Amino acid sequence: MGIPIRRGSTQKRRGPFDLRRTTFGFALIALILAGGGMALRAAWRSAGNHPVAVGALIVPVLAAAAVVLRRRRRARRVAGAVTDAAYGIVDAGLAELDAAEAARAERRPEPPEAAHPVDYAALDPYAFEEAVAELCRRDGCADAEVVGGAGDLGADVLATTPDGRRLVVQCKRYGPDNRAGSQELQRFGGTCYAVHGADIALVVSTGGFTEPALDYAEQCAILCYGPEELAAWSEGGAPPPWETVAAPAAEQDAGLSAP
Repeated sequence: MGIPIRRGSTQKRRGPFDLRRTTFGFALIALILAGGGMALRAAWRSAGNHPVAVGALIVPVLAAAAVVLRRRRRARRVAGAVTDAAYGIVDAGLAELDAAEAARAERRPEPPEAAHPVDYAALDPYAFEEAVAELCRRDGCADAEVVGGAGDLGADVLATTPDGRRLVVQCKRYGPDNRAGSQELQRFGGTCYAVHGADIALVVSTGGFTEPALDYAEQCAILCYGPEELAAWSEGGAPPPWETVAAPAAEQDAGLSAP
């Protein structure tokens, strides 16, 4: 007749395998064993200096060893208790680490939502002018305002750039098949500098520009922003228009000499 093997206590203690828990457990046991080894090494060195005292200690040590050998079952229970205690320390440490990581995750700011592209061509003309003025304010032209209307003489938005230059903007909210032509650029070129005192003249057109218009603008130092340039400026993919125009040498020298 076979003798039944009692496995209940072992199966009860055995749980699902956890690699992190097991790794930390072995590391803790290794530290304990290393500490015990260092203690034995120190004791051995001390034995060389005090042989009589060591001889007196050998007897109780041997006696204790005999008791342990006779009580292997109790030794196994003690070893199991030490192992459980070690894993308990590891579990507590891991729980604190997880709690700290969760707290850091709660304090971590949410990433900012990406700005949705603006369909400027879908705006009405006045809303388009306001949108351009808002872009100027966003990028440092705090006094940007819409001045377009009857008798505006080509200026729809007036502003002062962060470095003190006067910005004059004309806004053309056109469809994709209607590009700003050279005559419109010529009318703007005749007023932006002489009438409005522009340091930087800018035309923004949602329909783009004709080649003659671009040629005239280059001759008169007028910046032309079509739909691609406007989108890049709006979405942060390009610097503001005035940062692409260098200040005159006299203004740069004045800025360097200012206290």
